[in-house]
Amino acid sequence: MPSVRTPDPNPGWLSEFQLEETRSRVPILYVEAVPVRLDSLGQVEQVGLLLRGSATTGTLARSFVSGRVLHGEPIRTALMRNLEKDLGPTAFPQLPAHIVPFTVAEYFPMPGITPLHDARQHAVALAYVVAVTGECDPRQDALELSWLTPEEALMPGILNELEGGRGVLLQQAMAHLGALG
Repeated sequence: MPSVRTPDPNPGWLSEFQLEETRSRVPILYVEAVPVRLDSLGQVEQVGLLLRGSATTGTLARSFVSGRVLHGEPIRTALMRNLEKDLGPTAFPQLPAHIVPFTVAEYFPMPGITPLHDARQHAVALAYVVAVTGECDPRQDALELSWLTPEEALMPGILNELEGGRGVLLQQAMAHLGALG
């Protein structure tokens, strides 16, 4: 759940006021995706991390593709919509036939319950690793998309730059893919 929202031309089913009210009462469902580039054997060559300005801390922070699942929207559709929204229409994500998340992440508004934190809400995110084959052109709220080797992405400095405790998720994603080295 990025602290700076990507402008959405179709804001979905809740107004800003309704979303804020709902966030204060019930968990919100999200999808998150770690974009990767694979070699010809399906091994991770690069991990894509977005760099954004954080409205809460006033600093730069790294993040993944992330966004809400809209009412009545299939998970596969939400995942593709958010990948295109954050990476651009020519990223060409490659979703597998069966989309099973590598983990289910739970963010709490109170720090310390889990390593993941989102001051705005209690959120549940289905977290995926998604191969992309095209050109990525991040949206306005992302300053850039950095492609790092798995070893670079897992360096403590990079892990600490991931907002909301997402360094834990990146470690889980790389372990899931056998890319810890």
